[in-house]
Amino acid sequence: MSTNLSNLLYLITIVTFILALRFLSNPAHARRGNQIGAVGMLLAIVVTWIKVGTTSWWAIAIGMLIGGGFGAVAARKVKMTAMPEMVALFNGVGGGAAALIALAELHKILPEPGAPKVDISIAIVLSALIGSISFSGSMIAFAKLRELIGGRPITYPGQQFGNAFVVLVAAASGIALIAGVQDEWLLWLLIGAAAVFGVLFVLPIGGADMPVVISLLNAFTGLAVAAGGFELENNVLIVAGMLVGASGTLLTLMMAKAMNRSVANVLFGAFGQIQEGAGQGMTGANGTVRPTTPDDVAVMLAYAQKVCVVPGYGMAVAQAQHDVRALADLLESKGVEVTYAVHPVAGRMPGHMNVLLAEANVPYPDIKEMDEANAEFPRTDVSLVIGANDVVNPDARNNQASPIYGMPILNVDESQAVIVLKRSMNPGFAGIDNPLFVEPNTMMLFGDAKESVAKLTAAVKTL
Repeated sequence: MSTNLSNLLYLITIVTFILALRFLSNPAHARRGNQIGAVGMLLAIVVTWIKVGTTSWWAIAIGMLIGGGFGAVAARKVKMTAMPEMVALFNGVGGGAAALIALAELHKILPEPGAPKVDISIAIVLSALIGSISFSGSMIAFAKLRELIGGRPITYPGQQFGNAFVVLVAAASGIALIAGVQDEWLLWLLIGAAAVFGVLFVLPIGGADMPVVISLLNAFTGLAVAAGGFELENNVLIVAGMLVGASGTLLTLMMAKAMNRSVANVLFGAFGQIQEGAGQGMTGANGTVRPTTPDDVAVMLAYAQKVCVVPGYGMAVAQAQHDVRALADLLESKGVEVTYAVHPVAGRMPGHMNVLLAEANVPYPDIKEMDEANAEFPRTDVSLVIGANDVVNPDARNNQASPIYGMPILNVDESQAVIVLKRSMNPGFAGIDNPLFVEPNTMMLFGDAKESVAKLTAAVKTL
């Protein structure tokens, strides 16, 4: 294949990636965006396969079969509730691939006479450094989301000094390589130190901040891939990597803004540690929790004019999204207006609640973003909070001493009545009590969210 033809086909691939991002910006067109991006990636793989020639086509074919087969099976088998950890896992694989490419490229050019060019050395160092951090950090994020390790921040004495030492080792190894020291073990040392830093970097971050962390690690992977593109002189890798890096960075900033916190506070604040006095049981400073029953809630829902469903991580854990949709359909058949209010950081990855609601075929117009939903709460008869905690905590508005003060929340307390579906009175990932639970217009329906929603549906049917 001629260079001009391959560059033209690569340009088409770049255009498909840009179009894919454009379509992904709207849930109604997200599926089309994924399809366009997949076609562009397939084209890039085929062009690269042909360019390589007969020397390595079989190796590429084997890699495509293994990777494609694993991806196809995983995509079909994974439950939507497990999507956050799958995203973290796939993102880590991308970062690890970038680091391995850097290692392979250095191994290839070292036997050549003279020191590698400075620009190539910088690209190799950056690709290995950022890719290794993304890989190990994503694996820890996967373990936290999978609950293989605790979701609470994990800190230890001397943490800052330990992190600084690991960064110093990685930086010294990278500088030596850029300066022309031709030793492959330096890159191995850099990769190892960067991988250790990735672990230490994510461990102190609480589970509630995983959406921000996943976005940031996604940006890291994009930057590592772009650096790999400079190593291989491949424009598709450069553009695709920068698109991922830029979009991941913007999403990270948007997520932090949605919590009214700086990115530095998210990454280094160890937010989510248990606060003293949290989870005090069935009573609080301003009142007593009022438990209720499915039958009583069913009456409230069936005779309401407007009901707003507020999904949270508890809905995802219970896999209750289909039951929620069935309840909403039943209420709508009785003339009740049902909408859904989604907080930007609800769940454990960007758009987590949107993904679950889309899987349950909830109509996109019924899903309201935070600002639009807040304007409607004062005329809402019943807000049904399913597994959400910190994103509906009024302390974010009213209590300046609260760790989440200033964080924009869903103002469900402005509804006529609030029903909270929750397993127990344990605090959310922020580790603080929620005064919403003791408000006079709030009642608690304790139990598994899926079972509770099923009981509500059965009770509504009898009315």
